[in-house]
Amino acid sequence: MMMAMCRCIARLALIALTLALCTGCPFTNLIGGALQNEEYQKLVDTPPKYHGLEGQTVAVIVNTDMSTLYEFPSITLEIAGGVAARIGRDVPGTKVLHPQHVIDWQYRTPQWNALPYGEMIEQLNVDRVVYIDVLEYRLNPPGNRWQWEGVATGRVGIVERGGLDPDAFSETFDLTAKYPNISGLGRESASQDRIDFGLKYTFVEHCAWLFHQHLEPKYPDKYRPELESPPKKKT
Repeated sequence: MMMAMCRCIARLALIALTLALCTGCPFTNLIGGALQNEEYQKLVDTPPKYHGLEGQTVAVIVNTDMSTLYEFPSITLEIAGGVAARIGRDVPGTKVLHPQHVIDWQYRTPQWNALPYGEMIEQLNVDRVVYIDVLEYRLNPPGNRWQWEGVATGRVGIVERGGLDPDAFSETFDLTAKYPNISGLGRESASQDRIDFGLKYTFVEHCAWLFHQHLEPKYPDKYRPELESPPKKKT
C-alpha cells in the first residue's frame, strides 16, 4: 500500500515537472500571468517628500476652476476634507484646521485666491498651508462620454509661516491620479458615482502621501487601484 502511494506521488511530481518544462503550456502561462499580476500589485514602503508638517498647525486649501466646480460641486470640500483627515491621522503632532472653516473663509473672502500666500496664512492663523491647485479633473476621455477614464492632475504647494519668502511656496509637487487604471472601460461597466469616488479617493491619497510614510505601488503604470476596492461611499 505504501509502495503504491509513493509511486503515485512520484508520478504526480513527474507530471508537474513536465508541465513546468513545457514551453507555451497553457498551465504554466496561467501561473506566469498570475505571478506577473501579483508583482504589479506590490506596494513598497515610501518616505514622505515633505517633512515640515510635523508638530505644526495646518490648513488645507483647494482651488479649482469654475467649470470643474460647476460639474462637481462638492469637489473642493471632499478633497480638502480627505487630505486634512489623512494629515491629521498620519503626520505626528499636527493640528489641522477643520476643512469647513477653510471653505467658509474662502466663501466670505472676495478674490481669496488672488491674495498673497503670506496673507492667507495670517488670516487662517496657521503655521503651514497646503495649497492644492486642481488643474484637471475628468471622468471620461475628451469628447467621449461612452468610456470611463478618470484623470485628476494637480499641483501641491506648501506655504510656511516665517519662511524666507512667505509669499512663495517653499516646495511644490506635481501629481497625477487615475481611476480606473485600465483603458477602454465601457460606460455600462461602472456607475459615474463609483468612478468619481474612486478618482477623488486616489487623488486625495496621492496628495497626502507627500507628507507621511506610506505604501506606494512598485509599478505605478501597471498597478490596478480598483482591485484594492477603496472604502464604500458613506450614505
